Amino acid sequence: MIALFIYGASTLVNPFNVAALRCAAEFLELREEHNSRNLCERFDIYLNQVALQNWNDTLIVLRKCETLLPWAEELRIVSRCIESLAFMACMEILDPERRRDQPVVTLEALASQAWSLQIVEEIVDVWIKDLIALPFRFFERIIKSLRRQGMREKYVAPIILFYANKWVLSIKPCNFCESSGDTNSQSLDILQGVVNLLPISENASKIIPVGFYFSLLSKCLELGLTSGTIIAKLKGLIVSLLNTAFVEDFLLPTIEKGSFSSSFELATMESIISSYVSVNIGSNNTPLPSKSIVAELWDMYLGHIATDPAISFKRFMDLIEIVPMSIRQNHDYLYRALNTFLQGHLDLSEEEREMICKDLKCQKMSQEICVEVVQNELMPLRKADYP
Repeated sequence: MIALFIYGASTLVNPFNVAALRCAAEFLELREEHNSRNLCERFDIYLNQVALQNWNDTLIVLRKCETLLPWAEELRIVSRCIESLAFMACMEILDPERRRDQPVVTLEALASQAWSLQIVEEIVDVWIKDLIALPFRFFERIIKSLRRQGMREKYVAPIILFYANKWVLSIKPCNFCESSGDTNSQSLDILQGVVNLLPISENASKIIPVGFYFSLLSKCLELGLTSGTIIAKLKGLIVSLLNTAFVEDFLLPTIEKGSFSSSFELATMESIISSYVSVNIGSNNTPLPSKSIVAELWDMYLGHIATDPAISFKRFMDLIEIVPMSIRQNHDYLYRALNTFLQGHLDLSEEEREMICKDLKCQKMSQEICVEVVQNELMPLRKADYP
């Protein structure tokens, strides 16, 4: 095609070939001043004045650059595409002042329910699908450009979330195929990159549902990452939003991995709850609603853990005592967790049953649960607590 241009033949330049033509012209040094064969300038003009003025054409040029590196980078074709896409996203697609047929995508719709990959997929707009289809090295730069050009965080965050949903959370680790090492390593690299893109301020982090952070944390454990900066950041984000979580968001071990009590999932949940208690309670045991919510979530979670027959009496007691009794305003879920544990550990002595149930109070139960407690033969009755 370069030869045809040089000899004056009529050859069409389009978004599919302009990046390759520009790189070829640079390679052949076709940049003579004031000459019709100055193809470098000619292709740059087409890029700037035609291709990069249109969303779809810009995406095409950028995708074609994947096979033209590092030339496309050195000639700033990639950076021009990225800046153009970010500008159009800010000014044409996401400008809150413009009237659009579809509402601007934010994450408020996900805040009132447990995290679900399917729900996320249902609300993704077409323009977001364009961006999340890009390789991470391009996607990361677009996100940074969006922020640099002033896009509000409540519009940027969903794009990051949807990207992680597509390339990290929806992909199962490959344990049996020959390329599993590369596949898992690539997923982990993208996961770490996504976490680094997440909002870091406390107010900004509240834009994203806490269930999403739990999902990323679960994926880290699934890929064998159990410590480090990424894990610490996710835990910190979760602790700051823990009272907005659902018990379905919590990390639940699978029995295939052995006993719940020795799982990374349970150890991670212990660490999160302990951090929450340390940060939000400390010497102040005032039973605020947010603290009571977290206590109930933990008791509901213990109800799942209690189904493991291998968990020991002492281990379960330690798990209960992570959250101070003073902030437990409702003992219904605590009772259910204890009842499940006792049903799976019928060999406990009377003394052990009394010890593990010592803080259970009928005064903090609903009437229905209180009646059930009194009639439960597994519960050690104490007149002071069960009038």
